[in-house]
Amino acid sequence: MTAPGPALLVLEDGRIFRGDAYGAVGQTFGEAVFNTGMTGYQETLTDPSYHRQVVVMTAPQIGNTGVNDEDGESSRIWVSGYVVREPSRVRSSWRSTRTLDEELVEQGVVGISGIDTRALTRHLRDRGAMRVGIFSGDVPDDALARVLASPQMLGADLCGEVSTQQPYVVPAVGERRFTVAAVDLGIKANTPRMMAERGIEVHVLPANSSVADIEAVVPDGVFFSNGPGDPSTYDVTVLQALLAKGTPYFGICFGNQLFGRALGFGTYKLRYGHRGVNQPVMDRTTGRVEVTAHNHGFAVDAPREGSATTPYGEATVSHVCLNDDVVEGLELRRDGALQSFSVQYHPEAAAGPHDAAYLFDRFCNLMESAGA
Repeated sequence: MTAPGPALLVLEDGRIFRGDAYGAVGQTFGEAVFNTGMTGYQETLTDPSYHRQVVVMTAPQIGNTGVNDEDGESSRIWVSGYVVREPSRVRSSWRSTRTLDEELVEQGVVGISGIDTRALTRHLRDRGAMRVGIFSGDVPDDALARVLASPQMLGADLCGEVSTQQPYVVPAVGERRFTVAAVDLGIKANTPRMMAERGIEVHVLPANSSVADIEAVVPDGVFFSNGPGDPSTYDVTVLQALLAKGTPYFGICFGNQLFGRALGFGTYKLRYGHRGVNQPVMDRTTGRVEVTAHNHGFAVDAPREGSATTPYGEATVSHVCLNDDVVEGLELRRDGALQSFSVQYHPEAAAGPHDAAYLFDRFCNLMESAGA
């Protein structure tokens, strides 16, 4: 086996890490973020919410189970770069069909290995997520200048780049109970799958779908998915029109941020975000604490206490992160009845814990009540 060549990781504040080339050889740029999950790297790589981000894995060894054809959350890898401390020398899963390194090379993903990812993570926690470049092969003399010339995540309009271009349908498993229009802002494959298991026929629509496009499905409810980029760049007038009609709504991650904006709240960029499968969140409607899967760098700025009057009803914060009190969910009630809700995390949990799977059942109950 040929030894990898040298590689360089350059942060926008000038800090440099030297390591070995991993995956494709070349150069790449993005926002440096860290993921605290110890498993599920294939799902992480194929999550469209990571578009234009360089992901630093905090687990010390990555690649142990190789790559298979079943666990991808989309049809390709979306991360712009990948950083690991120690690539596994062997793949040991019976489901594996190829190594992670082979997959990164095949899809042209530039990475770096052999660096102190713990030191890098501590640096990002201290200084915040920032632009980064990974260079292998011929390293340019102006590497830092190239990093500084790369686009920032703040103000980035990205969901249209990862969304489906054509509508498609995921049929209900067994008897069809409901029809849902799911606006794809970077949807993961397990999300419509989990809805389908509950008897929902899911019509997945492009990110730029109009009210007419959504209503053509004749949905019992509308779902807005996770996705990448700055939520302030997305036009929420379509969502506002649906809320005004009283259409039951469920949003996750980016869909939670858009729900917040539609209700009149602002959004802001977190210092380093939440990314991983071990984030504690309290559902304030039940008092239950859940361990949840996250991937977001923005959050909703909404009052934690009391309710806010909106043109569509009374809005309250339903979930909060127990690590830093970030808003993790919203509810909208009209005349005391739940009309719409959202959460900032990933109840489809691929990869991750299944504590929040009940939210899909809550969505079913909401649609059932609206149709009664």
